[in-house]
Amino acid sequence: MTNAISFDFSGTSVLVTGGTSGIGHAVAKAFADTGAAVTVTGTRATAADYDTDLSAFTFQQLEMRDHPAVDALAASLATLDVLVNNAGANFPDGLDEWSPEGFSASLAMNVEGAQRLTVGARPALASSSMTGGASVVNVISMMSYRATTIVPGYSSSKAALLALTRNLALHWVNDGIRVNAVAPGLIDTPMTAPMKPFPEMLDAELAKQAMRRMGTVEEVAAAVLFLSSGASSFTTGTAFAVDGGFLAL
Repeated sequence: MTNAISFDFSGTSVLVTGGTSGIGHAVAKAFADTGAAVTVTGTRATAADYDTDLSAFTFQQLEMRDHPAVDALAASLATLDVLVNNAGANFPDGLDEWSPEGFSASLAMNVEGAQRLTVGARPALASSSMTGGASVVNVISMMSYRATTIVPGYSSSKAALLALTRNLALHWVNDGIRVNAVAPGLIDTPMTAPMKPFPEMLDAELAKQAMRRMGTVEEVAAAVLFLSSGASSFTTGTAFAVDGGFLAL
């Protein structure tokens, strides 16, 4: 028995920041597979500098802390139907996030760049004719809801991105732009790969959620597509948890 659902984004334009690996790449691929014209950003100079196959997308080099570059990308967008703010990382530049420099760098990387790009892209989003309106989806984290003493800057930035989601949703409710977030739990990505050689660490994290397994990037991508589609046209300002039941415990 199957219960698959399919989406059709033919004729739409989609921008996925940090779309060269992990969740971002899965989201970009899912949109491209449904007919969208997808642009992905990454920090390297060209698409050829990545081992991941990016041939299905338009590639744009972008460092989220480079304000002029972010502004230039936003200004270059004539029309945009979907913006997925996925780019982010912990320990920026290898800095300790408890240090003022590390904390500030994390905020700049994970929330300030997304805010700048999203607000700059407002005219392009407002010009969308997509069913249900244009869509912004911010990729946050379970760390938006709980403390973590390892990466406090990353956790704080993701919580701030959740607050930004709600504020933009309210601010733009009459502009034909919906703003939502996806909150992944423990997902099998290059970012979480260092946990695998340490079963005690991985098992401790899995014990915090009901399903007791890591999620897949495809499961997160499916939620992003739903929130971007006409099927969710009455949904804005919410955070969709893809967490294996973490928040239920």
